[in-house]
Amino acid sequence: MVRLAKRMETMEGSARIVRHLFSAMTDPEIISFGGGAPAMEALPVDIVREIANDVLTRDKRGLEALQYNNPIGLKDLRDVVARILLEPKGVHAGADDIMIVNGGLETMNLLCQVVIDPGDVILVESPSFVHCIEIFEMFQAHCVAVETDEDGIVPDDAERKMKEYHPKMVYVIPTFHNPTGKTLTRERRQRLAELGSQYDVLILEDDPYRDLRYSGEELPPIKVFDKTGHTVLANSFSKIFSPGSRLGYVVAAPPIMERLLDAKTATNSHTSALAQVLCAEFFKRGYFDEHLKKIRAIYRERRDVMIDSIDNYLPKGTKRVFPDGGLFTWVELPGDINTTELLQEAAAYKVAFIAGEGFFVEGGGKGRNCMRISFGNVPPEKIRIGMERLGRLIASKMK
Repeated sequence: MVRLAKRMETMEGSARIVRHLFSAMTDPEIISFGGGAPAMEALPVDIVREIANDVLTRDKRGLEALQYNNPIGLKDLRDVVARILLEPKGVHAGADDIMIVNGGLETMNLLCQVVIDPGDVILVESPSFVHCIEIFEMFQAHCVAVETDEDGIVPDDAERKMKEYHPKMVYVIPTFHNPTGKTLTRERRQRLAELGSQYDVLILEDDPYRDLRYSGEELPPIKVFDKTGHTVLANSFSKIFSPGSRLGYVVAAPPIMERLLDAKTATNSHTSALAQVLCAEFFKRGYFDEHLKKIRAIYRERRDVMIDSIDNYLPKGTKRVFPDGGLFTWVELPGDINTTELLQEAAAYKVAFIAGEGFFVEGGGKGRNCMRISFGNVPPEKIRIGMERLGRLIASKMK
């Protein structure tokens, strides 16, 4: 038997959750509320086909799409990020402050390569995104939970943990949080940026859902309040363009970007040039605004149907989050129902979700009666059917 690296021992629990998430998404008989995939109707297939046919018949652009490219990413796509995605939100960045990466998750991997040594502490929200916890654990970091409430991460507790554990990094999802769907307030965003500067701690702001807003007030990214370069902004094109393109971007101060670029070059040379060309043209040709209106309308309807279905089909005493955007809501069941055990029986009801306990790094049974529910990739009529099935299963456990 080949001897595995010790880092793999830390990943067993979180890796199983991620594998189950993707397997449930691909079973056509199961109505899955588990994954965070966009709606099929939100994928701009016809537009991408038109762009691909065009660029591949133009010698210069076609060669650029199929040839090796700059590790930092195509200049015109970085310009798109700066002009269309960042500037309107108050983040003033030039193309050299932006790197195109392989999906939003590669930023976490690259940043860990650059700053994390085995045993270093990373502060994470309680609960937090399990896929990123998996990455942090792979680098043998020690994840310490920070309290959250209805307004997101609690800065006072973050400061206490900074003083106690001297972390290298704080990982936070401020807008339509995964898994809870909550949004961090403006005041807390500013405070978190200030704490990063005060205690010389990197704030890793993961913000892939921010453009999927259906209600409420638009809030500035944490990066807007960063005065010292301690906040690194990670984002993705998966929810607003295509997850299959595997495109994301990172915004960082020059000293960090230089090291991220070193790690990127050593890891995979550069992100797919073909995907970058298609994405850049999608924005440059003016398709994004109408596309965003379309997908917001799709998800707004699904969110509203999901909230209505939770209220109608799940038992009295169930608590849920009303998200102003994103793809998730967080459900807390009454009583002592263990959702990890419930999930094992859900297959018989042809419905799936993600049990809550795995999102809490502190363990101890926290979140055992909770679940993350995704509504993004499920049509309204199937949301109702699936939630009715889930309600029947839960009711059978409460007798």
